[in-house]
Amino acid sequence: MNEKFFNLPIEKQERIINAGYRVFSQNSYKKSPMSEIADAAGISKSLLFHYFLNKKELYMFLWDNCAKTTVQYLTEYKCYEQKDLFEMMYRGMQAKMEIIRKYPDMARFVIKAYYEKDPAVCDDIRQSYQKLLNMKSKATLMKLEPEKFMPGLNLQMMYREMFWAAEGYLWEKVQQGSLNMEKMEDDFGKLIEFWKSVYLRNG
Repeated sequence: MNEKFFNLPIEKQERIINAGYRVFSQNSYKKSPMSEIADAAGISKSLLFHYFLNKKELYMFLWDNCAKTTVQYLTEYKCYEQKDLFEMMYRGMQAKMEIIRKYPDMARFVIKAYYEKDPAVCDDIRQSYQKLLNMKSKATLMKLEPEKFMPGLNLQMMYREMFWAAEGYLWEKVQQGSLNMEKMEDDFGKLIEFWKSVYLRNG
């Protein structure tokens, strides 16, 4: 990627990034032309190729940017500082909802990218996602105190179940289009309380 992209004003960088999210989230990788992304960003196609060598480079940059943005917001919401799993999950969902407010097409892009079948990018996406998931899972599990949970509970399976349920709920709402953030926060709060009742040791 051309370093000149990072020398652009932040506003112009975000315009290009959001244009990429929007176009790639509406079409398959193959059917997302660079010319359409350039038009959405308000720049010429040749200038877009000046910043990114080809479509795959832009696509993978956008994917990596999703991860960086997520880590940034999770840090701001102090998710990594939490020792309580349920508080961490709740703050994590709040952080992701804030991301949706600022980057409404990013979540749709992530969903589209995860299920992308094009051989040009699918293996890179899956490997990257699995690596990030394993790192997050390992870091979270290290903080858990087994004595607080039901005897014999497989904590790794529990965390995976909670993670996928949370992601599935969020993705379903994103796919529906119009988002009611207050209802989403309320729904997730109820889900947290349900998990506590199921997984935590009584007393």
